[in-house]
Amino acid sequence: GTALGVIRALHESGRLERAYCLETRPYNQGSRLTAYELVYEKIPGTLICDNMAAALMARGDVDAIVVGADRVAANGDFANKIGTYSLAVNAKYHSVPMFTAAPVTTLDPATATGSDIHIEERPATEVTHSLGQRIAAEGIDVWNPSFDVTPAALLAGVITEHGVIEKDVRGVFPVGEFVAKVKGGEVVQSALSGPPGFIALNCETVLDYAASKESVANVLGGAATRSAWTAKEIGDGNINFVYIVTGASPDKSVILKQGLPYVRCVGESWPLTQERVRYEAEALIQAHAFCPAHVPEVYIYDPTMAVIVMRYLEPPHIILRGGIIEGKVYPRLAEHVGEYLATTLYKSSAFAVGGAGLRRARQAFGQNEDMCELTEQVIFTEPYGKADNNHWTTPQLDDIVSEIQSDAKLKRAINALKEKFMTEGQALLHGDLHTGSLMCTESTTFAIDNEFAFYGPMGFDIGAFLANLLLAYYSQRGWAKCTGEDRGSQREWLLSAFKSTWKVFETRFLEQWNEQGVRDDHGGLSPVAHYGKDVKDSAAALEAHQQTFMRKVWTDSLGFAGAKMIRRIIGIAHVADLDKISDDAVRAQCERAALKCGRALMLEASTLNPESVIDIVQSME
Repeated sequence: GTALGVIRALHESGRLERAYCLETRPYNQGSRLTAYELVYEKIPGTLICDNMAAALMARGDVDAIVVGADRVAANGDFANKIGTYSLAVNAKYHSVPMFTAAPVTTLDPATATGSDIHIEERPATEVTHSLGQRIAAEGIDVWNPSFDVTPAALLAGVITEHGVIEKDVRGVFPVGEFVAKVKGGEVVQSALSGPPGFIALNCETVLDYAASKESVANVLGGAATRSAWTAKEIGDGNINFVYIVTGASPDKSVILKQGLPYVRCVGESWPLTQERVRYEAEALIQAHAFCPAHVPEVYIYDPTMAVIVMRYLEPPHIILRGGIIEGKVYPRLAEHVGEYLATTLYKSSAFAVGGAGLRRARQAFGQNEDMCELTEQVIFTEPYGKADNNHWTTPQLDDIVSEIQSDAKLKRAINALKEKFMTEGQALLHGDLHTGSLMCTESTTFAIDNEFAFYGPMGFDIGAFLANLLLAYYSQRGWAKCTGEDRGSQREWLLSAFKSTWKVFETRFLEQWNEQGVRDDHGGLSPVAHYGKDVKDSAAALEAHQQTFMRKVWTDSLGFAGAKMIRRIIGIAHVADLDKISDDAVRAQCERAALKCGRALMLEASTLNPESVIDIVQSME
């Protein structure tokens, strides 16, 4: 078969130690055909049962996996003999790269995803019989699909006779572009869909969906009241669609969020995995368990429909960014966000669960690869060079954007931050904590929209929120000029909230650390062997350790804050605080100050304290 061509080439170049071939139940193509080819070619080979592959990987005996493909969709999803999907899942768990070998004739850019590939079923006798004799109980039902579909997220590359297709900067296999290059001609466009059973909802069908889920229908007053329900689409983000579904009375409502297979603000030209919804649901559920006062409850997560249904935050809750633009002040915001950050970050870190617990949690949660790669692209890469997605207020900011994109020190700083983002899995992060992902009243605050959640550096979440406070601060002079309002008190509150958020975070994080105390085992970050009561000067040593750690988190937070500020003015997605200022000249003046501040935070983070940050913020105006 095609995959054996890769094995043969490795063998001929002296790089193959051994090839293991699977029997490929139930039709046994592996034991009948692949094994024959290995013997015929005199390639060292071993035949194993399909269900032995994971054990072989666990022993460390497998360096890579190559399988064939009957069809490869435009996004890299591919159909192959049944069992390929489970092999890919096991490979991912054991960090073994898996490739599919496919001639260009099997690449199908007109098929958007694997969910559009029809899977036929084969005769039941292939499962119930062996060598013409029945081996299964009479009367048992049989499901015998001939193929399964492996998601592109589990794949390392597509090997063809014209080269290897690898993921692009968006984390997508550019199958259409590859075929167009090889064959010549235009890139074939495909219509995007979702997994089997997926239907994109609208304001009418979302009501039927809610009625079909008993736990949701009960919150809305029962399915019998369906005729009285209403729905409104309120999503103002870049990624998902969000509906308020109101039941038989205004006090009976839920939020229903659905992820489509593409970036909402761009459209079908930018595909995006719906696995992100699973990450968001699990992150919300975990965060609610840690900090129920500031995270809404999730009622259901439906992977097939890429839907999360959660508590509706009733009026007067509004998105924080909208309230800030209106000139509102939220006196308890810093207290609440500081508590949320301290609690969720501490309780998901090695301080609370130990090293082994953290590794298990990271492995169980996964890497949220596509959303992380999107972040790496739009925050840490594109704003510092030429990119089609970049846009800014022009020509007013052309000079400072040119300076930023040619600043060698800044490029070193952003790449150091990017490395932290990619390699430091300290805690389970929200991943995109800004003023558009918080809902507030004067007395309550809730964090929502966790679709970017991943295990990363704590400073990324903290810095994201602090950056948005500073962007809001810089926007206030613009709003004052445009509306004639006095925004002085709100400017003071935003700077106070910046300092207080960090102070509350630091205080509450250390309180939880001290409440838990030193660990009796060796797995935590304050082990008894170092800081136990019987160790000389242990209290002073622990305090110094804590101060060093908090200083590192503070420095990281300022660096990430600066990066967030720059990307929100130069990159693909801006903030309404600044974008909605109608006067270009006024808006550019605010944005210029924010860009200068962002650059200073990135370059000077290690030398700053909260008071000196405020001095820098004010001096940039």
